[in-house]
Amino acid sequence: MARFVTVAVVAGAALLVRRAVRGRMSTAPLWPMPALDEPVSGRGRGRTVTRRVRVARRTEPAEGVVELLLEGAGLPAWRPGAHIDLVLPSGLVRPYSLCGDPADTAAYTVATRLIEEERGGRGGSREVHERLHEGVEIEIRGPRNRFPLVAAPSYVFVAGGIGITPVLPMVRAAEAAGADWRLVYCGRDRASMPYLAELGRLGGADRSTVVAEDESGRPDLGFLAEVPAGTPVYCCGPEGLMDAVTAALPEGRAPRLERFSAVAPAGGAPFEVELRRSGRVLEVAADQSLLSAVHAELPGLLYSCRQGFCGTCRQRVLEGEVDHRDDLLTDAERTDQMLICVSRCAGGRLVLDL
Repeated sequence: MARFVTVAVVAGAALLVRRAVRGRMSTAPLWPMPALDEPVSGRGRGRTVTRRVRVARRTEPAEGVVELLLEGAGLPAWRPGAHIDLVLPSGLVRPYSLCGDPADTAAYTVATRLIEEERGGRGGSREVHERLHEGVEIEIRGPRNRFPLVAAPSYVFVAGGIGITPVLPMVRAAEAAGADWRLVYCGRDRASMPYLAELGRLGGADRSTVVAEDESGRPDLGFLAEVPAGTPVYCCGPEGLMDAVTAALPEGRAPRLERFSAVAPAGGAPFEVELRRSGRVLEVAADQSLLSAVHAELPGLLYSCRQGFCGTCRQRVLEGEVDHRDDLLTDAERTDQMLICVSRCAGGRLVLDL
């Protein structure tokens, strides 16, 4: 009986408190408050978890190239073509293809070439080369795979320079499956081309054609015109190489490409953007990115890659039609989100949850 009385008293007190709070809310001058959710800025995709890894080994497989073995607990499995994002000590986020063994769930392997600023580098590769030494811990995101290897009886691979990194696990997988494959591997010179020895062991000169520009100039891609329709063509490398591969294929055929830069990152018609939370309306010029316009008003806004692949600048779209130019969001995510570093308005006005 005593227990019943105690429960009744507690329940009654809770009911009185709830009524009192509702009364205060209904008479408050700021009630009702707008129902604003947490903004999505600076957040990765829902299924992308950030993990801590340690640089267990650092090697230099070619001139200007650093390879890192990253050890961590509970690393997800991956398949050829996948990449991870490195969250560098400075906060920069950069994607790197996984080039190790997918069966190794204790470590990931990535490799990067140092790209100088005068050749288009934006600081990420330099930070990897100068700051990521054995014992250093960093965060990673992923893996994700926008470049999956499909099942096929035969393959053609074309890689340029450091573009060999996503292709190397594909070649291993094709060889292990007993598939017929051919690789054309291009580079400035042999000293700058990593993994030549392994490729030689995998298929030798019969399957791998090495084209060093200082020896034989640019590759002859004329054979691509004769590639059977059932043979997928994979290419990763500089834009010029990917354009050449696309042009060499028969009409109506398209290669499977891996790039870490968005097509047409800026440029288009001018438009207006409303920042709903702050109540500001901005004009975005035809030659200006949405990110630069918004960042001028909100200097604390997070961003990193400025090329549409890391997701740091992702924002919720409340109104308007988006011209999506990113390389990250899924179709479902694009219904109400955008990466403002590269994407623009497809009409005259956007409203963002900022």
